[in-house]
Amino acid sequence: MRRVHVIVDGEVQGVGYRYTMQLVAREAGAAGWVRNRRDGTVEAEVEGTPGQVDEVLAWMASGPPGAQVSSAAVTDTEPTGARGFEVRGTA
Repeated sequence: MRRVHVIVDGEVQGVGYRYTMQLVAREAGAAGWVRNRRDGTVEAEVEGTPGQVDEVLAWMASGPPGAQVSSAAVTDTEPTGARGFEVRGTA
């Protein structure tokens, strides 16, 4: 299992990024969460097999139509055994 913490910067709020990411993660079979941050970035943690995580990370690099991702900082972290994928409130 692999778990990553990701901060996505660019035009990523107000374009459906979080809710589309939830669909993408669920379709990939990945677990975790996503939320907006007050600084205009999107923060997420994604957990699953390396292939599942890579699938979600590949989508995160471009996001949904209307998003303009300028960077995605990815940090590996310890898997927690999480299940399901949720959209959280703003941090």
